[in-house]
Amino acid sequence: MKINAILPEKGRDLRLDLFRGVANWAIFLDHIPDNVVNWITTRNYGFSDAADLFVFISGYTASFVYARMMIERGFIVGATRLTKRVWQLYVAHIILFVIYIVSIGYVAQRFSDPEIINEFNVAGLVDSAVETLRQGLLLKFKPVNLDVLPLYIVLMGLFPPVLWMMLRRPNETMLASIVLWLTARHFGWNFTAYPAGTWYFNPYCWQVLFVFGSWCALGGARKSASIINSPYTLYFCIAYLIFALIMTMAGKFPDFGAMFPDWLYSTFNPNDKTNLAPYRFIHFVVIVILVIRFVPKTWEGLEWRVFDPVIVCGQQSLAVFCVGVFLSFVGHFALMLSSGSLLAQILVSVAGIAIMTLVAYYISWSKRQDKPAPKPAVAAKAAA
Repeated sequence: MKINAILPEKGRDLRLDLFRGVANWAIFLDHIPDNVVNWITTRNYGFSDAADLFVFISGYTASFVYARMMIERGFIVGATRLTKRVWQLYVAHIILFVIYIVSIGYVAQRFSDPEIINEFNVAGLVDSAVETLRQGLLLKFKPVNLDVLPLYIVLMGLFPPVLWMMLRRPNETMLASIVLWLTARHFGWNFTAYPAGTWYFNPYCWQVLFVFGSWCALGGARKSASIINSPYTLYFCIAYLIFALIMTMAGKFPDFGAMFPDWLYSTFNPNDKTNLAPYRFIHFVVIVILVIRFVPKTWEGLEWRVFDPVIVCGQQSLAVFCVGVFLSFVGHFALMLSSGSLLAQILVSVAGIAIMTLVAYYISWSKRQDKPAPKPAVAAKAAA
């Protein structure tokens, strides 16, 4: 079957690293309750948030990295490399899972605060530890804030045949993804969770963001340039962002929300995150359109040193994400023990981001040390 996708240009796209770093920082801040600093994140000003960005970029980068490999070396090689990445994600999740639940259990015991166990959804470990851990290995049991990585694992695990189709029939594959999303919403399809309920991030629905990222990476955005650059598209995007801001603020401030008709208010509040509401997906598409239009890959600002910390965090995304999730628990507990004052919230937030950034810089430095040193002749020639 003929390849109809447009492969992305070789070379690193710093926009992906920048926005992935932003997503990691925002997820850390958003996971700390009663923290005034998380007002700087996008979830407070529109329907979509850092989770949408994380999933979209994951689909984009998966296509960016593995599409050419699948074309040049075959489906089997590409699929096995994707499977290897899934295994890395799974191992990272299990390590984080164990550290997370041990930390929660220790804190609850050390400070005689059993409510923490209920707050972070690990009460099952007390009554049925073996079964709860088994379900954790199957990704069905997830403590609070450990929902994103299992979603990522599932989407990457099912991605090889999707990528194969995306390379040959990109538009049809994107359409099929949309149909699956809307069908799952209509019939209430979701993965079951343990001990009860369903996944917080419904994979049947959130896959559309992952596939949308792949579609954009493999020529969808380039082929849509005329639509993206149309002035009417710009007007619509601005109007929709304003509308999303108003409806989001209406949900956060009851007195303001009371000014709107109930049918309008209830359509957008509460925000349906689990099943990825259409208005949420459209909001994110609007943001993608504006970024493509105003932040090209060649934008010189991406080289500004002020962006270095967040770009490095994006380049070491998996480790930074795991550290950030753990630090969000530490930050939450630190605020519970302290006065929870404005100063404490700022200090906890800044300290967490600083630690995440230090981890990213260390891993980046460590990877450079693993590379073989240049041969003397090559080094001398470079110096000359």
